[in-house]
Amino acid sequence: MGFGIKELIIIFAIVALLFGTKKIKSVGSDVGGWIKDFRKAMKDDPERSKDQEKTERVIDVQPDTDKEKV
Repeated sequence: MGFGIKELIIIFAIVALLFGTKKIKSVGSDVGGWIKDFRKAMKDDPERSKDQEKTERVIDVQPDTDKEKV
C-alpha cells in the first residue's frame, strides 16, 4: 500500500484544515527537537560506544595456501 504525491497532498490539506498550520508547525518543531536530542544522547552514550567498539572489529581471514590446488 503506497501513497502517491496526490494522496499525500490531499492528506496534508485535510490535516491542515483540521488542526491549523500553527499547530502543525509546533508539532513539527517538537518532533525535530526530539530527534535532535535522541541523536545527541546516542552519540554521548558511553555504553553504546563500548558495544560499538566490539562490533566494529575486523577479522582478517587468510586463505589456506598449504592445501594442494586441484
